[in-house]
Amino acid sequence: FLFPVSNLCGKCRPRDTDLLQPSLNFLYCSLHQTTPCSQQRAVAVLLSNVSLLELLQKVLECTWLRSPPSEPAYLSSEDALLCSGWLLVASLLLYQHRYNTEVHQTLSLDLTEVLNAVVFRKKKPILLLVSIMQFLRAVLQQNFSSSLLVIVGQNTAQDATQPQPSPLQDAALHPLAMRQVFSLVVSLQNLLVHKDLLLSQAVVACLETLVEYLYVKNQDVALHVASQPWHRFLLFILLNGGQKSFLQSEVLRLMTLFLRYQSSNIISQKEISQILQEAAEANLAELPEATSRALHLFLCQV
Repeated sequence: FLFPVSNLCGKCRPRDTDLLQPSLNFLYCSLHQTTPCSQQRAVAVLLSNVSLLELLQKVLECTWLRSPPSEPAYLSSEDALLCSGWLLVASLLLYQHRYNTEVHQTLSLDLTEVLNAVVFRKKKPILLLVSIMQFLRAVLQQNFSSSLLVIVGQNTAQDATQPQPSPLQDAALHPLAMRQVFSLVVSLQNLLVHKDLLLSQAVVACLETLVEYLYVKNQDVALHVASQPWHRFLLFILLNGGQKSFLQSEVLRLMTLFLRYQSSNIISQKEISQILQEAAEANLAELPEATSRALHLFLCQV
């Protein structure tokens, strides 16, 4: 069914939401719920469909072309289609890189527009933000070097009220600029305050990938971002004084991130000891799977 469904998608327009949204979901599930051998063939089928890729290009661009909804919590049919489009493209980026699949049509996206979709959220539903962050993680993991994606239209205008980074810093982080990095980090921190589980997991994962990308490009910048004092205030908000509150997957992953990049001003020896004490007293078999994985990574980092 993959071939006819992808062909059907390629004949649709972005406004054909009732048909497109379930079709893109089917393609997404087909990529993820299959064997590696079948997955490689599925990626090749989708990436050879030029009409489908052109349709996906138009769908993603609707993210910043359409007006924001009046109700941020309401996921309209248009927003649902955008979620499906971003998730499918993120998966195609991941698997095209994994299998080195031939690309017959590239996608072109303005990096500034993608970042602004997260930084200036304009009442976007949580699921749409999560989907865009999945895409951001994919391009960061590949150092913006995917043969499927062309980054265009980077805005080079500087805010006169902000400290100006050196040209060498911006060159090292290309295609990101320092001001974009800090805007994105602040936005991710603000999203964590919402304490929505799905959103928190996506935000922490995006922050992890961003700092890893920065560390490869410029270690000083990465360490500076990881040691921002606001991170400590953010941890206080997330912990909220609850019993066993350290044993939350997003908190543990943040702690692991700060340990990895030696942010001693964010996490102290006392807090490390407290986490170890809470883990020793907890019934590990009853912990959620995400928390168990996060605790394992934290202990390995310690």
